[in-house]
Amino acid sequence: MTIAEQQPSAGAPAFIEVGTGDEARRIAVRSRSGKSPGLFWLGGFASDMGGTKAVAVDDFAAETGRACVRFDYSGHGESGGRFVDGTISRWLEEALAVFAAHCEGPQIVLGSSMGGWMALLLARELARHPERYRGRLAALILIAPAPDFTEALMWQNFSPEIRAEIDSKGQWAQPSAYGEAYPITKKLIEDGRNHLLLGGAIETGCPVRILQGAKDEDVPWRHAFALTDRLPCDDVVLTMIQDGDHRLSRPQDIARLIATLKEFCRD
Repeated sequence: MTIAEQQPSAGAPAFIEVGTGDEARRIAVRSRSGKSPGLFWLGGFASDMGGTKAVAVDDFAAETGRACVRFDYSGHGESGGRFVDGTISRWLEEALAVFAAHCEGPQIVLGSSMGGWMALLLARELARHPERYRGRLAALILIAPAPDFTEALMWQNFSPEIRAEIDSKGQWAQPSAYGEAYPITKKLIEDGRNHLLLGGAIETGCPVRILQGAKDEDVPWRHAFALTDRLPCDDVVLTMIQDGDHRLSRPQDIARLIATLKEFCRD
């Protein structure tokens, strides 16, 4: 992994380059300096850092003088690359690169949907390098977290016909309630199997807060319960929002997210 930094112009993101050769891609990052702990946002599958929750977190950071970093995975938003080339390994590599290049001191890591999976994988990777990253995670805040979604929520629920199309054609276009259909590729499914977490204990080394909508049709609330069963640390709180959907982007949902943030942002 290589990182080549480019400074932003006014109103534009900074860019780092992740990967080498044909695997190189430009990753767009928006960061603000401020006090600790900083906030590190990890977005969801096919979402970007301009989404409602990400902007609300950045606004909170601006209002409170706190550091905040958010970015777009390759194939998303302002970053380079093609969405169809994306895998959990590639996007995790980018998350680690942005964390190393832009985050200083303790961080509250916020992950939405797939970003929840990324946050847990990030915590695992940081724990493997204690000499460099010890004490860097102040807390994880997971919104409708979707660990293992490529297997547990996609492949295992696909019909035999969809599985056959993915195997034979290399991808299948999944309809989306939020816009155009997006490709689910064979390499996304196969690579996801290298990062599955729900088969054993998940050590985070920090407090965990989970916000989950009971009416979430994309990541069912039972998935959040399965995750909490795998988190052995004592300081884990799951908040079930009875009328909440997957996005959790309504004003009352944003207020709950910010209230959760404030728990760890006392000066």
